[in-house]
Amino acid sequence: MSTDQDSDRYRAPALDKGLDILELLAGVDGGLTQAEISKRLDRSPNQFYRMLDRLVKRGYVTRIDGDRFTLTLKLFGLGQLHAPIRRLASFSVPPMRELAEKTLQANQMTVFDRGYPVVVAQQEAPGYWGISIRVGSRVSLLDTGAGHVLLAFCNQSDRTMMLAENLGSASHESVTPELFERLDQIRNRGYEMMPSAQTAGVINLSAPVLSADGRALAALTIPYITLINTPGAPDMTKTIQLLLETVATLSELAGARVEE
Repeated sequence: MSTDQDSDRYRAPALDKGLDILELLAGVDGGLTQAEISKRLDRSPNQFYRMLDRLVKRGYVTRIDGDRFTLTLKLFGLGQLHAPIRRLASFSVPPMRELAEKTLQANQMTVFDRGYPVVVAQQEAPGYWGISIRVGSRVSLLDTGAGHVLLAFCNQSDRTMMLAENLGSASHESVTPELFERLDQIRNRGYEMMPSAQTAGVINLSAPVLSADGRALAALTIPYITLINTPGAPDMTKTIQLLLETVATLSELAGARVEE
């Protein structure tokens, strides 16, 4: 039996149809209607109705502008949780430990996954006091330093998809113009500094671990607390400087890994 015949023997038409849709949408900006998808794949529209419905319900595709379909970041998120992110978390351990020792503060690394920043690594403070978040925890995209950094350091299409995944069926009008202005400010200065919306007295200091093209692979955050009667504890200005030095090191390491 020839290779082509053997391949046809084990075909899965429904799976092929779903993959055809994903591959088509991956190469299109602005999404496509069901009719446009059918035309480009040279099949009748009713062949795709149920498949599109399932892809939307499983979170791989979303509707925009009422009748247009576009990819979400779910596939990207699944890829992020694969080996590259495990490597990122692994080689980040020594710099994160050194940062904790120099600042006397805890720190954690987050990546974007299916609508939310997710903690993939964390380093506890070396002293008695610090704010720790469990690895695997999901945090808010819209009112945390990590979320703001991940949104600030990405291109427009990625930001649109990230917001769509986070907000679901909610209108993007719920995202205020002030937030977009803040994201521009964060990108210009290179980090976010904001009071925690979850814990009183904590200032979130967040900065991006960047890829070679300037997009955030991850956000590194120090939940800064003022340490009283603690000799050698750096102030917030010095802590921000140490944070920026650490993400610069991590970005260089990430770039080196990408080139390999």
